[in-house]
Parts: sequence; structure tokens; C-alpha cells
Amino acid sequence: MLGLGPQYDGGVKILLPPSEGKTPADTGSPLDLEKLSAPDLGPQRKKVLTTLQKVSKRKDALERLGVGASLAADVERNIVLDTLPCAPALLTYSGVLYEAMGAPELVAEASRNDTLSQRLRDVHVFSALFGQVSGLDPIPAYRLAMKTDLAGLGKLSTWWRPLLAKSFAVDPAEVVLDCRSSDYRAAWPGPNNQVVTVGAVKDTGTKRSVVSHWAKFYRGEFVGRLLCDDRPLPSSTEDLVARAAETYEVEFTEHTKTKPGALTIVLRD
Repeated sequence: MLGLGPQYDGGVKILLPPSEGKTPADTGSPLDLEKLSAPDLGPQRKKVLTTLQKVSKRKDALERLGVGASLAADVERNIVLDTLPCAPALLTYSGVLYEAMGAPELVAEASRNDTLSQRLRDVHVFSALFGQVSGLDPIPAYRLAMKTDLAGLGKLSTWWRPLLAKSFAVDPAEVVLDCRSSDYRAAWPGPNNQVVTVGAVKDTGTKRSVVSHWAKFYRGEFVGRLLCDDRPLPSSTEDLVARAAETYEVEFTEHTKTKPGALTIVLRD
């Protein structure tokens, strides 16, 4: 893989959604909020964690967390989250996007490659429990969605929004590749002139339709390609779109005052 050089080449922040499914770690230290990136969010993370643990003990916990009976074991795990083994966020989250990204291989390679390690620290997963974490932050598998109305905190996307606005800063020279879903974008919309969202459409020649499953796959694949590339990371919207166009048929819609830029991957029959 990767003959990445010794110097970090940051210029892009990559924002990912969490996955509903998560992989519990078999081994590892228990959760230590002080070891997570963005330590200024520590008190708020503790507040959400404590509230989640209390809600998860209730008889109506499944209803309050908006999950079915098949996820009862996940909700029970919430009660003891602060005692469970942790793994890097990119290993804890699972699913189509993370598989297409090659997350396990990236994390393994990062332990031997300082540049890739720094790149993964500029991959940020937005989280209902933690606000946001970097790709290598150690976290446990939990069950909580950003759209949840959690006890006295209210809807978590709304609760986190002012906190993340202060905590999660983007340098004016950076471009932000946003692979998140709408609930997580609501928690931190970011500056429209720097954010580029990624979507996918299927074009049959006579009509177009938005695809969700394959959008997740291509978002993950594109992120993995960027992180593995020996070249410097894109440092502008133009660079980002050009890099995507090397592999995919793409269209780009410029940002406006009210909307971020939009990179669309076009899938044809």
C-alpha cells in the first residue's frame, strides 16, 4: 500500500456518519473520555453517557431509544458502557461504508505509518453519544441515534449543534468532504462554502433516481481511495472533484449561501 511520506499533508477534513451496527471490542481498555479528541466536549459527553445509562435501565428503554426487541442486548450494554473494552472508532463502526472504505486495513496500516495515522485523525465520525470522534479514538459499541429525544436533553442533533459549532473548527484553507446523513449534518452543518457533500444517482437514460445503499458504498470507497493515495490529500474543492473524476462519472453543483457544494456520482446501467 502506500508509500506515504513522513510529512502530514492535511487540507481536507472527512466527515462520516456512525453506523447503526457496531462491532464490540473483544479486548481493550475501558472508555476514558479524557483520552478522546476534542477534550472540551468531555463534560457534555459525560452528561449524554450518564443520561443514556439511566434511560437504558428503564422498563420502557427500547421505546425511548426508538429500537425494537431484537436490539435489547445492545440497550443492556449501554448500561455498562464505561466498563466495556474500546477499539478505534473506525473498527467499532461497521457496515457498507466502513467495509468499502477498508477501515480495518487502514487502521492496521496506520500503526506503521505516521502520515496515514494523521490522516485518520482528520477523519471525524459524528456521534449521538460523543458529539464527534476522530477515526482512531477508542470507543465502545453503543446504541444511540442522533434523532433520539433523550430524556431531558431533547433531540440530540439539536442538543449537540451549538456545542459542536464552538468545538469543531475548520481552517479557512480546508475543504470538508461530508459523507454524513441528514440527521448528523443537522448537528454540524459547517460553512457551506467549504463543505462538499457526496451522493449517488442511478441514470437509466430516461430517468434518474437517488440511491442510498450504493451511495454509502461509493462514499466509503472514495474515502478509502483518498486515504490510501500516495499523493497529497486534496486541498480545495476543485482538487477534490478532480480526484473523484479519476474513478467515477461525477457531477458537481457549486455551493450557495444556503447549501454546501454537492458531488454526485452517476451510476449508469
